[in-house]
Amino acid sequence: MFFMWMIAGRSRWQALVVILCLLKLSSVSGQARYSIPEEQAEGSFVGNIARDLGLDVARLISGKARIITKGSRQYVDLNRDKGTLVIKEQIDREELCGKTTPCSFSFEVILENPIQLYRVTVEVIDINDNSPSFPKNEINLKIAENPLDNFKLEVQSQPDGGRFIEMVLQTPLDREKEETHTLVLIASDGGEPHRSGTVRIHITVLDANDNAPVCSQPVYKADVKENSPEGTLVTTVSANDADKGVNGEVTFSIPHIGKDAKQLFALNVKTGEIKVTGKLDFEKSKTYQLNVQASDHGGFTDTCKVIVQVIDENDNIPSIQLMSFSNSISEDSPPGTTIAVVNVDDEDSDGNGIVKCSINSDVPFKIESSLTGYYTIVTDNFLDRESVPDYNITITVSDQGSPPLTSSKNINVKVSDVNDNPPKFSQSEYSKTVPENNSPGFSVFALSARDADWGQNARVSYFLEEKEINGVAVSSLVSVNSENGVVHAVRSLDYEQIKWFEFNVTARDAGSPPLSSVATVRIIVQDQNDNPPQVLPQCSYMLTFIPRCLLK
Repeated sequence: MFFMWMIAGRSRWQALVVILCLLKLSSVSGQARYSIPEEQAEGSFVGNIARDLGLDVARLISGKARIITKGSRQYVDLNRDKGTLVIKEQIDREELCGKTTPCSFSFEVILENPIQLYRVTVEVIDINDNSPSFPKNEINLKIAENPLDNFKLEVQSQPDGGRFIEMVLQTPLDREKEETHTLVLIASDGGEPHRSGTVRIHITVLDANDNAPVCSQPVYKADVKENSPEGTLVTTVSANDADKGVNGEVTFSIPHIGKDAKQLFALNVKTGEIKVTGKLDFEKSKTYQLNVQASDHGGFTDTCKVIVQVIDENDNIPSIQLMSFSNSISEDSPPGTTIAVVNVDDEDSDGNGIVKCSINSDVPFKIESSLTGYYTIVTDNFLDRESVPDYNITITVSDQGSPPLTSSKNINVKVSDVNDNPPKFSQSEYSKTVPENNSPGFSVFALSARDADWGQNARVSYFLEEKEINGVAVSSLVSVNSENGVVHAVRSLDYEQIKWFEFNVTARDAGSPPLSSVATVRIIVQDQNDNPPQVLPQCSYMLTFIPRCLLK
């Protein structure tokens, strides 16, 4: 930016100062980085994120890729179908970063199934869209007629990168020859097209004042804690003037003060005390510079700098933001399976802003650090839904302040079932007695098998294994209800034809693939008195006592 002073008046002299500032940009690291000019229209192209991260567009779609930001505003949008980043909201570099340079913002791109996280940094390049401006339309100065210094311009730099110009008288002025001077200050920048602003300065020449006030020290340094209450004394500036009477009385002022500093500090014009009048926030600004001017009534001045260093306090509780979360995990998931990605942040600085993240130890999960400020929660062991169907995980984050501040977040993870348990009969063999001459369809008894799985995986069906018994199919003797396992006699049994028989019943679940188990069932036919006695032919007995009729 160029500053030009044009001085017009009876003295017919001019002064010109040109200041050129070159700013060196430092690189910001990240997995993907782009540079765009500010004020780009909505929908403007930022970059091909799929190509730059080595991802297929199909992966962006299947992984439900999305952008996550820490703040409430999202300047860039993701077009999953094309794999590109575009402007979502017009960006004003001055609003985003103020005087900070280089200016950039970061966000993350997250994909699921499996979870992947990438950091993207976008640098916003300044364009010449602002005209120089002065805080006032007119400036009135009073200068004594006989100072011996030369009239010159001095440029003062401030910690935030801003600059202000002091005009110092270098040659004597004669009030009797010329009582007033009018100057026009023009500030021009180096942009294309050039932009400029002007201010008119009126100088009134006063009678002689032999001594100027002198500040007690050129630079005052003061530390003040953030959140200090209003009225807190920051420091006191002082100045001495060797003159007597009115010309020796010194008052204090801050001719040029930024808008933010003006709302935070107040100067007592008589005592030089500087006090807090607003809420100091270390996270917004760490340092302020106040240029205090000591003036006497004769028009002489001296300037000192007051550098206020804001001291950080642990006044921000760490935050936890759940970026991605799977509230259900299969019980056959291997160790290392990601279930959640969290972002933790603390707006404090130094130790007050360093955080430690952990989870409760009574769960088969662990937390690992990924990108800065990001943590992943993964399985640390094998899971068994039949033993523990769900887990409550408490995420705790604490800073290193004194005392430390802590926050926590609870999540519940359900373990989804896989078909890893076969149905089980209460016993491997069963024995039941059935009286002969039973009616067809007679219910013998009910088999029951339990499956520890859930849902379809636990739905059990029963099947009779076919076999032959004395040349007869077992299915012609008994049947098994597939739904409830009840065994029925298909026909009337005859003890004189079959006294007992065995068969197998299979219990099979509805999982994929299905699991099964087998039980053996023995049916014992109970004799009934259903046959009358038969009269044998009359027998003669020999000495051997063997019935003769039985020998025929």
